[in-house]
Order: sequence, then C-alpha cells, then structure tokens
Amino acid sequence: MNREISDTRYENIPYRRCGNSGLKLPAISLGLWHNFGHVNVFENSKDLIYTAFNNGITHFDLANNYGPPPGSAEEVFGKILKDDFRNYRDEMIISSKAGYTMWDGPYGDWGSKKYLVSSLDQSLKRMKLDYVDIFYHHRPDPETPLEETMNALSLIVQQGKALYVGISNYQAPEAEKAIKILKDNGTPCLIHQPKYSMFERWVENGLMDLLGNNGVGCIPFSPLAQGLLTDKYLHGIPTDSRVATSGVFLNESSLTPEKLAVISKLNDIAKSRGQKLAHMALSWILKDDRVTSVLIGASKPEQITDSIKALDNIIFSESEIKQIDEILQSA
Repeated sequence: MNREISDTRYENIPYRRCGNSGLKLPAISLGLWHNFGHVNVFENSKDLIYTAFNNGITHFDLANNYGPPPGSAEEVFGKILKDDFRNYRDEMIISSKAGYTMWDGPYGDWGSKKYLVSSLDQSLKRMKLDYVDIFYHHRPDPETPLEETMNALSLIVQQGKALYVGISNYQAPEAEKAIKILKDNGTPCLIHQPKYSMFERWVENGLMDLLGNNGVGCIPFSPLAQGLLTDKYLHGIPTDSRVATSGVFLNESSLTPEKLAVISKLNDIAKSRGQKLAHMALSWILKDDRVTSVLIGASKPEQITDSIKALDNIIFSESEIKQIDEILQSA
C-alpha cells in the first residue's frame, strides 16, 4: 500500500469534544488490543496505522499488556511511531492503561501507586515517548483504597507523564467515587472506557447519565461484540474469523441458533437503513452524543476504511430504536 501521509486526512472523519475538556477525539478510534503483537506481521501492523491516520483517526489506544506477548503492542507501535510518524506526534492522541497482570510478584497487577507508576514508566520506554496523552486505570482494584489509585493517576499528570487520565471497566458507583477524587485533586477524569454494544448494555443503567452529568467522555470498546454484530457468521464460520482462529474471546458456543436469529433480524434492519450490520452497530453507539468516540479493532486495512462508513448514517428513527430494542429483549 501507499505509505505517504495524506494531505486530506482531516476531511474523512468528524471529531467530538471529550466531555467538558478541551480535547476532541475522532468519532472512531483504533484499538491495538489485537493484531499488533510480536506474533503478528509487522508490515501489516504498520499498514493499519497508516490507514487509520490517513483517514483522520488520530487516536491510538493501547495498554501495558496488549500483545501477545504482553508489552509487545507498545513496542511495535513505538517502532512504527519512531520510524514513520515522529514528525506527527503532536497530531496524535496516544493512550495506555495499567490494571491487569503485567509481571510476576505483588507489584505487577491491580491498582497500587507502585504498580501504576512503574507500569507507565515501562510503557513510555516501550513506545519511546516522553508522555502519553491519556493514561487509564484499566479495572477497579477491590483491595487497594480507591484514593491511592486515583492519587497515583493525579501524580502521573503532575509528573508530566500523562496529559489526561481516565478509568476503564468501572461500574457507576465506583466511577462516581473515582470521578470525585480526581476532581478534588485538580486532575479531572477525562474519559471512561467501558465495554458497550447492542449485546452488552450495562452502561445504560446509570453510568452514561453519570458521565454526562459530570462532563466525562465515553469511549466504548468491543462495539461489535467480538464480531458477533456483523454479517460474517450468518452463513457459517469463515476460516479467517476470530471464532475459527482464536476462540479465546469468542468461540463457536457463542453462535447459538437463538443468537444467530437475533443477528439476522438486526441485519435486516441494517439493510433497510442502507447499512451493513457492523456499520449499524457502530452508529447505534454513536447516536448518543455523550459518547465521544468508539474503539474499533482491525486485522486488515480495509476493515478500518469500511468502519468509517458507519458515520454516514448515525441518525435513528424512534421506530428503528423500538424495533432494535424489541429484538434485543428477545435475545
């Protein structure tokens, strides 16, 4: 593929303000959870970054443990950044996280100040960066006082290692406490990254209202439910699909006749909207203006350009929303 930076890259995608902050994110962001590890083809990973950036996707979302092996996604991204994008660092939003197991012993997991500060130092070295734009606590720690975890995030901002901080996988009650602590510290919570899709709607039970009321952005991950919210499984299991090749996060047992019937009905609505099911699933999340951006994953460059087509139609009629809700309630 052509590896030149496009002069028209900012014409392809809208940008949304993140909560009450001064930061805007592209409506679609690229997650590096999969397809950027040492086990993946490096040149393909580079093509994915070029395709995203050339289409106005300026936000690249990582975590300390992304790979495999853990840490390798940051290393691969760091090499691509140094070799090809060093002059474009200020046009990028780069985020990382810590909260899951990263190294052996009692200091390589969860939410202590020791772990978070050490982990970010390691991430910066892997990516060859002086700072990240956003640093998240990846999941709540039931044993560490929330004050310690949030104070560590505030310290990281004060040290200049991150411009903004966020939280991920926090339920509404714990998110409310975290947001208050960060606000009191003078380092407001920029954004929350929850798992959210048509098939997983727990964020609607208080979390979205909390974020909206507090001026905190929202960037859902797994919006396609690991590929279920596409038309790829309606006629069997493709040999190159995640079910066929991995089975870790999505396996054949997920594809029950009942689930496939729901997917088929949703696909019919998408067709009536002039969309693919995957496009409609992304649009359905982005219809809520409290959502700043939605994270996609990609194994091929064309999947990125295809996902951007979801932005052509993010308006839903009351009738369409009602139909979709009825189908999902029958799941």
